[in-house]
Parts: sequence; structure tokens; C-alpha cells
Amino acid sequence: MFGWFRRDKRRPDLEGDIVPLTSLRPGQRGLIVDVKGGRRLGERLAALGVRPGKKVTKVSSMLLGGPVTVEVDRAQVAIGHHMAARIFVDVSIK
Repeated sequence: MFGWFRRDKRRPDLEGDIVPLTSLRPGQRGLIVDVKGGRRLGERLAALGVRPGKKVTKVSSMLLGGPVTVEVDRAQVAIGHHMAARIFVDVSIK
């Protein structure tokens, strides 16, 4: 019923300050370390410039599962909420 109750159960075990892109606050930066998804998701994100090793800044997000806007290589990209939840970012890297 409520997504935040299940979130911790579905979240893979990750170490350190690695969090899903959806949990960043606007203006917060990090380094993409992993994309949990199939080949098509990886190709789609790579075409947008979102791939492991890239620094990303969250610009904004919408309520109730709307798109997440991020900045990668000085370009703003809007990503669906479910796609953004599969992108894991290390926020300890400045």
C-alpha cells in the first residue's frame, strides 16, 4: 500500500554512503556506482549519458513518483522515478 514501508526490503545491501538516486536532495551530488537493471535499462541510461563513473547532481523531483531531473556533464536529463530508483550513487565522493 505505502511504498516507503517496502523500500528497505527491496533495497539491495550496499555499503557506505551509497544510496538510490531518488533519495538525494535537490542540489546534492554524487558519483554513479551501479545501475541495477537489465540490458535495455543500461542502454537507455547510457544513451542519456547516465552511466557508472559519472558525477551527477540532482536538480529536482516531483511528488508521487514523478520524474527526477539530474544534471550530468552540464546537461539536464529527466528520468522516470522507477528508473532513478535503480541508479545507485556514492554521496561521500565530492
